[in-house]
Amino acid sequence: MSVKTEARGPAFEQEAISERDFSVKDENFRETKRKAAGSAFQIKPASSKQEIVLTTPEAVDDFLRNFLWRVGMSRTLDRFETEWYTSALHRLAKNLLVAPAAGGFCYIPDAVTHRRLLEAELKTVKEETAELRKEVLAAGASLRKMQKERDYHRLQFQRVFVSKHKLMEDVKTLKIHMKSYEPVLKKMDDKYQSALRNKILLTLDEDRIKNRYWHPTLHRRDKRGGRAKTAKTPADTECPATDANQEQVGVPKTGGFFGRLRSITAHKFPVNGISLHPKHLILASVSDDCSWSLWRLPTSPRKEGELLQTGHGHLEWLSSCSFHPDGSKLATTSGDATVKLWDVALGNSLLTLSGHTHPVWGCSFRFCGNFLASCSTDRTAKLWDLNSQRCRLTMRHHTCTVNSVSFVPSSNTLLTCSADRTLALWDVRMGTCTTIFQGHQYPCNHAALGPPGGLMASCDTHGFIYLWDIRKPETALKTVDTGPAGASQVAFNPSGEMLAVASKDCLVRLVDVETCSVSTLSGHKESVQSVTFDHKGEKVMSSGSDGLINMWM
Repeated sequence: MSVKTEARGPAFEQEAISERDFSVKDENFRETKRKAAGSAFQIKPASSKQEIVLTTPEAVDDFLRNFLWRVGMSRTLDRFETEWYTSALHRLAKNLLVAPAAGGFCYIPDAVTHRRLLEAELKTVKEETAELRKEVLAAGASLRKMQKERDYHRLQFQRVFVSKHKLMEDVKTLKIHMKSYEPVLKKMDDKYQSALRNKILLTLDEDRIKNRYWHPTLHRRDKRGGRAKTAKTPADTECPATDANQEQVGVPKTGGFFGRLRSITAHKFPVNGISLHPKHLILASVSDDCSWSLWRLPTSPRKEGELLQTGHGHLEWLSSCSFHPDGSKLATTSGDATVKLWDVALGNSLLTLSGHTHPVWGCSFRFCGNFLASCSTDRTAKLWDLNSQRCRLTMRHHTCTVNSVSFVPSSNTLLTCSADRTLALWDVRMGTCTTIFQGHQYPCNHAALGPPGGLMASCDTHGFIYLWDIRKPETALKTVDTGPAGASQVAFNPSGEMLAVASKDCLVRLVDVETCSVSTLSGHKESVQSVTFDHKGEKVMSSGSDGLINMWM
């Protein structure tokens, strides 16, 4: 043991001496640091109330400092202390007011640095807390306001709910009360409609009584309700001269858009023809059901057409009808080859004219009302004297069925239209054919005369419309193609500026006479058979195979 001790004695003693020197230097360094820190800061004594931290975690700089001190790297330790506290001074220069030491170095204790950092963070947290407090107070005020509005609206809802419940109870009570009055209201409405119907019929009867052209023998009926009997055959009526001063009824509508106003289900079978009353907005219709009907047309979309009168007496389907100029009588033609004259007020048959051998297609009154013309599939047209109740003239010229007949307004000239593709003008006083119109390539279905002025229109089975001047029969003035569907009937408006065409393709076409432009009106489900205008030209009425009567205005 002694040998070993002696062998390493000098080295051990040298190491012991170096350790003592290092400890002395460390103590000197600590004392110098303590003096420098005391000269840089004047640390106030801690308050008795300040909390004491028993254990503090070791900082990074303290760890490095202790390590360097233990290994004896004094110069490195001095350089570290200088650089570390110099950088710390620059970082905290904005928050800490530090007076540099005499040697140019500044040493800041860790506790002070941490305190200043915590104070800065605490200040930031207090500011954020103040802002949050303001927002919370504003949200609380908004919440209280919304709660008040909620309570107000809840109260209003309760009031409205109570009012609604009360109104519903009142409505139920009124409905029950109204149902008790429905029979009375229906009865009163029926009385009103009946009174209105009687008023119109009385007006028609008054027109019949005021008429002076009608021979009194036609009103004499036998007790069995048969045909009128006369003691002797009345004399024939003289055909008067042309009445050029006959007034035109109504003010024509020169143009405009027509929209469908109302549809009337007139018959269960096709409606073959319609005719407008000369004075009132009353329309007569004839059908395949062997009956005719009289309708009061609606004047607004809210009103409906009303059936005023109906008549039965023909044995076959009815083809056309025409009102007497005074409006008190109606002439109808039928497939039973007869023409009947009816009292529209009473619905009774006044006269039956027999003479045709085949179905009769059309009829027309002369402006004076004493003569009636008819046409038939037997290729003839007949002129009937209503006073003598016999045929005064039979016109034979056409080689095929005669489809339409009409008198030229205020004259003794008769226009006929035939399937032989020609039209003819007749002088009924002379009984001769005066003019022939040729130009159609297909059978003609109907021809109509415009207002006084000589304009005439005709249509054929392929939809071609020809406009003629009755004084120039050589060629047509204009030709309008409305095909390929056939045209059943044409009608002028009172001004003569527009032409309505009943087409087989379920459309009513309106043709401007001046420009020949064509517009269409749709509303029928099957072919259109007849068409006419009202007295002022403001409405268009049409009938079709679907049993409907449509009115546009």
